[in-house]
Amino acid sequence: MPKPWNAGDIPPQHGRTFVVTGTGGLGLESALALAKAGGDVIIAGRDRAKGKDAVNRIKTITQNARVSFEVVDLANLTSVKAMASRLEEICPSIDVLINNAGVMTPPTRRTTDDGFELQFGTNYLAHFALTAHLLPLLQRAPRPRVVTLSSIAVKSAGVVIDFENLQAERSYKPMPAYAQSKLACLMFALELQRRSDAADWGIRSIAAHPGVSRTNLLHNAPGRYSMHGIMRSLLWFLFQPAAQGALPTLFAATSPDANNGSYYGPGRLWETRGYPTVAPIPMQALDLHIADQLWRISEELTGLRFGENQALPQTSGFDDFEASMEG
Repeated sequence: MPKPWNAGDIPPQHGRTFVVTGTGGLGLESALALAKAGGDVIIAGRDRAKGKDAVNRIKTITQNARVSFEVVDLANLTSVKAMASRLEEICPSIDVLINNAGVMTPPTRRTTDDGFELQFGTNYLAHFALTAHLLPLLQRAPRPRVVTLSSIAVKSAGVVIDFENLQAERSYKPMPAYAQSKLACLMFALELQRRSDAADWGIRSIAAHPGVSRTNLLHNAPGRYSMHGIMRSLLWFLFQPAAQGALPTLFAATSPDANNGSYYGPGRLWETRGYPTVAPIPMQALDLHIADQLWRISEELTGLRFGENQALPQTSGFDDFEASMEG
């Protein structure tokens, strides 16, 4: 039996640049593992204090870690564009974008600053927009990858992209809205690969999910004393550590064996835990008509079209990028 893949199997990442959204949980563990492997890591999140803490923690654990923080509010598309513009100024290229951050099951319907349902807007549309903005930087890397996180929640046969109630304005149920946002993430990853192949963008798009992992998602959104939050607190032993949950993401981001347009998750107990393996893609995520419709609506909602960004000048801010990593 082949040895299970773990963080120790990450190839050396010296000279490669990673952008990871999310300052805690899976994002932090992914950033830490990539920094240990020698990568230049940019952690992106809304909270400056949490971002600073994440950078300091990684630098404490990993000597000479090259890691920095960029502020971005994924509930605000103007903030997403602003961060992408800053990265254009300091990064020669981006080798891997990890669309990781998210919000889960707020008990009542909330909206982003742009008026989108909070989970659909934050988990999906913001990462759709971020990927579009960063496409030129990704294309300047030799073998760029985009890794987008989905969820085990999409396995339910009842999870669909409800175009008649996309923003949960007619009715809002926390878990179905969350599952829809994560199904959209999975469909985006698959469609991005199809469009990259068709338009020769050179992007390798891969999806991953963490199984059931011990992060603060269930405490932060539904609340520590909600049903989900209490389950997370009292039944903590059912949740695998965040570092374990990050392995499918890290495999997708770094392994030579990760295939374009594939989906990876934990391999044990119905994909809830274990080491990375190929995850079955739900039938609803394979509907090409729905994927095309979702893509077109996403372009309309974000005001962005992939592949129409102007090419970046060949003289990029390499010195600024070096300084940001060292600082």
